[in-house]
Amino acid sequence: MRHLITFIGLALLSQTAMAQEYNDLKILFADGDYEKLVKKAEGYTTNDKTKYDPVPYFWAAKGLYKISLSGTDDERFKNAYKDAIKFLGKGIKYDLKKNDGQAMEEFNEFVVMFQMTCFNRISNDIEAGDYRKAYSWAGRYKKITQNPVGVYLIMGACKYQAKDRSSARTNWKEADALLPEITGVESWSDADKQVLMIGIIETAKAYKMSMQDDKAKDILGKAAQWFEEDEEWQRRYDDYVNS
Repeated sequence: MRHLITFIGLALLSQTAMAQEYNDLKILFADGDYEKLVKKAEGYTTNDKTKYDPVPYFWAAKGLYKISLSGTDDERFKNAYKDAIKFLGKGIKYDLKKNDGQAMEEFNEFVVMFQMTCFNRISNDIEAGDYRKAYSWAGRYKKITQNPVGVYLIMGACKYQAKDRSSARTNWKEADALLPEITGVESWSDADKQVLMIGIIETAKAYKMSMQDDKAKDILGKAAQWFEEDEEWQRRYDDYVNS
C-alpha cells in the first residue's frame, strides 16, 4: 500500500511539473530580459522535477534567439543562435515523446519563424556555393523538424559537391526511404517545404553532373505534384535546366 501511495504521489508530482505555466518565464520575455530568461529556463531544464518538461526548452530557445539578434557582451551567449537550435530541438523531442506535441502548438508561431531563419542560412550558403556550411546548417535544421526528408536530400547534395560520394549516397538513401511516405505537404511549415524543394533541385543537379539523368528526372517528377505552381520552384527549376 505504501508503495502504491508513493507511486501515485510521484505521478501527481510529475503531472504538476508538466502542467506548470511558467509565468516567471513569460514575464521575463515580455520585459525583454532575455539573458535572465535563458538562465531561469536553463534552471528548469536541469531540475529533476522539470527537466523533461518541454516548455522551458522552448522559452530558452526564444530567449537565445532574441539575444542572437540584439547581441551581448556575455561570452556565455556568443553562440546564442546555435544554442537556440539545441534547446528547441530538445523541446520538440520531449514534447513529442511526453506531451503529445502540446507545447509545439503553443509555440508554433516561434517554431515556424525560427525554422525559416535556419532555412535562409542553408539557402544563402548554397547560393554562394559554400556547401560545407550549408551541410552544417542542414544538420542543425534536422533537429527542429518532423519532416527531415528534404534535409537528407540537401545533405546528400552537399556531400556530393564536396566529392564525398559515399556520404552523399548514405544521405540520399535515407531520403529515398522517406519520400514514398509523403502524401502531401499542405500541413508542412513553409520552411519545411522550402527545404524539400531545394533538396530535390540540388539532388537533381548532382545526378545531372554525374550523368544520371534518369534519376534526376525521376526525383523532379516526384516533386512536381507539390511545387509545380510555386514561383520559387520554377525559378530554381530553370536554374537547374540551365546548369
